[in-house]
Amino acid sequence: MDLVDTVLSTMNIRPSQYARLSVGAPWGISVRSRDSARLLLVAEGSCWLDTESLEKPRPLVAGDCFLVQSDVEFTLQDAPGRALVDCESLSGSHVAEHGGDGERTVILSGRFSFDIAAAGQLLDTLPPLLRIDLGNAAGRSLRATFELLDAEASEGGGGSALIASRLADVLFVQAMRASCASIGSGGVSWLAALRDPQLSAAMNAVHGDLTRAWTVAELARVAGMSRSAFAAAFHAKAGETPLSYLTSWRLYRAKIMLRDTPLSVQEIAVRVGYETGTALSRVFTRREGISPGAWRRNQRRSRAA
Repeated sequence: MDLVDTVLSTMNIRPSQYARLSVGAPWGISVRSRDSARLLLVAEGSCWLDTESLEKPRPLVAGDCFLVQSDVEFTLQDAPGRALVDCESLSGSHVAEHGGDGERTVILSGRFSFDIAAAGQLLDTLPPLLRIDLGNAAGRSLRATFELLDAEASEGGGGSALIASRLADVLFVQAMRASCASIGSGGVSWLAALRDPQLSAAMNAVHGDLTRAWTVAELARVAGMSRSAFAAAFHAKAGETPLSYLTSWRLYRAKIMLRDTPLSVQEIAVRVGYETGTALSRVFTRREGISPGAWRRNQRRSRAA
């Protein structure tokens, strides 16, 4: 299992939702993701996308695809300045229509909910709004699933709701894969570092034995580099030092165990590379601003709500 698989497998992805919106000019909608990410594909026509992370509204044409992070508010409209309606007020079915009799645009959308705490290691590497390239292998697979999902939702038939739900789940995983490919090809993150064969060797060694008291020199030897060259290259690609990266993933694993098991903080500490629960608590509190025990209680309250 690679690192992206590891994160996806712990995100507690809830049943995904799919919608097909057919709109005619003039039209405008506002969307608030509210604890869920959205994937948008302009299937036909054109529109304008606007959100706080953009300096000005961005024109979209057929074939444009974007991933919008959770809790990001955005608008879609046929021309800037249109009156907006809340997307939640539109039809609750998979297929909805809105607007006037002018030029038509079709937008396909996937809505994905998951455990934000577990998803942080992956989603924190992504911007609030990410354009996904549909021209590479990951993007082509994503588009093919979108088209299959649209056909299933539009045509109906026995078991179509179940099929659409399963395809929407596949769509989410493909969206994450395509997003990782887009981010990993540039920028600074652990995804970018993972594309470097030498750095990747060291990273996989870390994940193969999180409990080991790794040193930068040992990781450099695994990477086949000098200590100084490895440390510089790792920081340049990942945006953090090798040992900070080790700490990040130890705490990530600790969170998963705090969420999913009844193990004590001491027991979890030993399983993620700390000799005592006190040592884990000190590092956890410094990074998260809250103790492991308090973090676990917050998670339980959140899940019970």
